[in-house]
Amino acid sequence: MGSLVKKRRKRMRKKKHKKMLRRTRYQRRNK
Repeated sequence: MGSLVKKRRKRMRKKKHKKMLRRTRYQRRNK
């Protein structure tokens, strides 16, 4: 799971989407 989070973080850095970042945080809590 750790590697997945790191990959997702790299993707977020490439696409600067602040709204998407917030959404991912909520999804992680739900999961």
